[in-house]
Amino acid sequence: MTIKGKAYIAGAYEHPTRLAKDKSVAQLHAESAAGALRDAGLTKDDVDGYFCAGDAPGLGPLAMADYMNLKLKHLDSTDVGGCSYISHVSHAAQAIAMGKCKVALITLAGRPRSEGHSGATPRMRGADAPDTQWEFPLGIATVNAYAMVAARHMYEFGTTSEQLAWVKVAASHHAQHNPHAMLKDVVTVEQVVNSPLIATPLHRLDCCVVSDGGGALVVVHPDIAKTLKRPMIKVLGAGESMKGQMGGAVDLTYSAAVRSGPMAFSEAGVKPSDIKYASIYDSFTITVVVQLEDLGFCEKGKGGAFVADGNLISGVGKLPFNTDGGGLCNNHPANRGGITKVIEAVRQARGEAHPAVQVKNADLVLAHGTGGLLGSRHGGATLILERE
Repeated sequence: MTIKGKAYIAGAYEHPTRLAKDKSVAQLHAESAAGALRDAGLTKDDVDGYFCAGDAPGLGPLAMADYMNLKLKHLDSTDVGGCSYISHVSHAAQAIAMGKCKVALITLAGRPRSEGHSGATPRMRGADAPDTQWEFPLGIATVNAYAMVAARHMYEFGTTSEQLAWVKVAASHHAQHNPHAMLKDVVTVEQVVNSPLIATPLHRLDCCVVSDGGGALVVVHPDIAKTLKRPMIKVLGAGESMKGQMGGAVDLTYSAAVRSGPMAFSEAGVKPSDIKYASIYDSFTITVVVQLEDLGFCEKGKGGAFVADGNLISGVGKLPFNTDGGGLCNNHPANRGGITKVIEAVRQARGEAHPAVQVKNADLVLAHGTGGLLGSRHGGATLILERE
């Protein structure tokens, strides 16, 4: 079933907190939900579909729907890590097209900063997965899994630390205009490559921030979208995929985006060159480079050159990205930043991004994310939106 034109994003909200020692995860979910519904011009009583992932407390949608006193006809707790919420937009559009619901609420929230989580500590999530028992004794951590990808990309394609640094530089140019961003100072290539090494070849400034926070989206039936006093942001195409260890035939040079991207572009009926703005998951600088290649914005191995010299900076480069500062500078709530990618894509499509970074005529935008570890098993989800 195609979802093209079957649903619209009517509400989007990013929680302003970056440190929430005085709030529970459930409270962050509920406050984000209230913000997105307010943005759409709807109330919780209009919601009949609810979507959340593993960041939700308790039994996921059951606990949160009860906490928010929702009356539902449809719920979905798909969890594919950080790209879950991009997948949820697709799933919500599918549910709406099938008549399962008409107003779908998607929420994310977390407190990793308050709880002291770090991408430099060994991962214990998924300890019962079939093959992770062989990884855990080696102390795999998020940052060293991505460092392996960066090292391989450098070996295969000649990518340099300076090229990766341009991703952070672009994000910082955008974050300076975001009052909620954790890192607001503009940085240079030299500052990035001279920051401390965390896992060779990744430096501290190649890594995303760790923040508390949350966000929410409201996806609605076209008939409802027409009644709301909000810009019409159509769900045009979507794709989902995954990449594992492939029975030991590991190739670190590409991601699940090689499949999710073409699916989304095919359904939307557009090409990468048509996209005016891209929200790209930026857990690390290398994450952006690999995904841009796999989504077709440049040839495989050419990502380093593509992002260099300010090509991702709004008003300067050929593909403005993450104009809120992204995970590298703004926030990365719940260690799952996918929902923020959709939120900023919606802002751009509406023309509601900060004036200093708003892309001219951003009528066709993309949001893409990963979930899991790029250097191991992970999911990928791609979403294409159009301002009608």
